[in-house]
Amino acid sequence: MSRLHATFLPPSDRSMAADQATVHRVRDLLAGRTDVRERRMFGGVAFMVAGHMLGGVHKDHLMLRVGPEQHAEALRQPHAGPMDFTGRPMRGYVTVRPEGYDADLEHWVETALRFVTTLPPK
Repeated sequence: MSRLHATFLPPSDRSMAADQATVHRVRDLLAGRTDVRERRMFGGVAFMVAGHMLGGVHKDHLMLRVGPEQHAEALRQPHAGPMDFTGRPMRGYVTVRPEGYDADLEHWVETALRFVTTLPPK
């Protein structure tokens, strides 16, 4: 299998709906990976790992794919809630307000990576 190279949105393609400081922080945490892509999604910026959505930034909220087994535990964390854009919460995904990730962004990204890296590459 060939290795993917990290690609990030150029400044002109970055969504203004996403908090750019948070996007940059997530990008820095993922910079060592070769299988990361960024996409505009949900009115923000999504990070894809090996073709699977890891999470993203929408306005100032962090969205993460933690998987079904970690979903309940993630929801118990301060400032975390269900990810819901359509009136139906997405199981295995959470959204976290800045108060919940400002000091602990690496933990949240690592939690999502632990799940997403168990999925077969697309």
